[in-house]
Amino acid sequence: MLRTPQQRDPSLPRPAVLGIPRALIWGYIGVLLFMIGDGVETSYLPTYFKTDLGFAEASVGIIFTVYGVTAAVGAFLAGGLCDLWGPRRVMMAGAICWAVCHALMLAVAVPAHSYWLILFSYGLRGLGYPLFAYGFMVWIMAGAPERQLGKALGWFWFCFTMGYPVIGSALVSLLKPTIGFYRTLWVSLAMIIAGALVVLFLLRERHGFQGLSRGSERVSLPRTFLGCFTVMFARPRVGMGAVVRLINTTSQFGVWVFIPLFLVDQVGFSAQEWASLLIVMMVSNLACVVLFGALGDKWSRRKTVAWLGGVVSALACLALYYVPATAGHDFLLVAIAAGALGVGMAGYVPLPPLMTSQAPERKGQIMSAYTLGAGASMAFGPLIGTVFIGVIGIGGVMWIYAALHLLSTVLVLCLKTPPPPSEPGAHTVAPQAERQTVAALTAPSGEF
Repeated sequence: MLRTPQQRDPSLPRPAVLGIPRALIWGYIGVLLFMIGDGVETSYLPTYFKTDLGFAEASVGIIFTVYGVTAAVGAFLAGGLCDLWGPRRVMMAGAICWAVCHALMLAVAVPAHSYWLILFSYGLRGLGYPLFAYGFMVWIMAGAPERQLGKALGWFWFCFTMGYPVIGSALVSLLKPTIGFYRTLWVSLAMIIAGALVVLFLLRERHGFQGLSRGSERVSLPRTFLGCFTVMFARPRVGMGAVVRLINTTSQFGVWVFIPLFLVDQVGFSAQEWASLLIVMMVSNLACVVLFGALGDKWSRRKTVAWLGGVVSALACLALYYVPATAGHDFLLVAIAAGALGVGMAGYVPLPPLMTSQAPERKGQIMSAYTLGAGASMAFGPLIGTVFIGVIGIGGVMWIYAALHLLSTVLVLCLKTPPPPSEPGAHTVAPQAERQTVAALTAPSGEF
């Protein structure tokens, strides 16, 4: 039978759906389900540990500190392990770690009211979600068409954010009054397993089934993780990109800790109004992550991060202090400032492909540098406020956050964007081994 013009060459990539590569669409669904399960606990677990289990506030703080440290470690490990194992195995390792540790906590540690076992199981569980989520982000970097990377990453952050703080929190609000928080935590385990099974059985894109570094580029585990550090020094622009990623959410985590103290204690906002402001911030972020990813693809990734990320975030940090300090208890104006910070955070979406373009042959290691910055910001943001708020006040702290965002603008403008692959000379960016790897992965095949 003759092939009509409408029939598609099976050797060509399948078209994207709203910017999501068709071959990766089940991965987005899996991440959404996984992050819903991970986000169920966010709004109530500290209170549960303190009120229901009777742990002291300091003891609860230690549990979440350990969790934060292991989450940062997991974020750093994700990229390097993708080089060695492939994103699919990394995601499954994260899901298994999460599920086993969570089941141990619920089935043994919580009924026994064992603080040390909860500290061990919940703390170790922190490795799980970064391996799963960031493993898929590396998969996107390897499997999505280069011209659509920004939009593909925007949809990743949409699913991540929609699952973790939005639907996850809504689910616990719905279930807790009817079945109790302990049983709701078992529901979160079911969501995690569902997300993992979707990826395991339905996501068939070939790049994720094998290590991203092979042949002469494949090295031992210690050398791989050492390379995750040294790449930031061997390729200084990669290190600059990691600093930009650190700055990206430093203000976010600091604002979440210190701005409510300012708004509630000094300006007169209620705790419920602050919760509403957080919703405004995250909804505005969700509205822009895909838009700015697409804008980076069409316009300029470097300029999108610099102007819509760095500059908008800097102005929003200052507005979050000066608007309530000047206008007082005006919810609408403060909500606009909070929404602006959500918009500014979304402006950093095109950063990963900009970083990996500095050394395409070391994508996994570069993504480890990226996620290291993401994990470190969880501690760096509150640390800045803790150190300086007693000396220069909340206004001075917000100026520090604004100055850091402006620094990120300067740094990202120093990153060079290589010419697209169709331009003469562009093929010299990656070594011969990398070109052979790409050719092998993209060759037509009837097998997955």
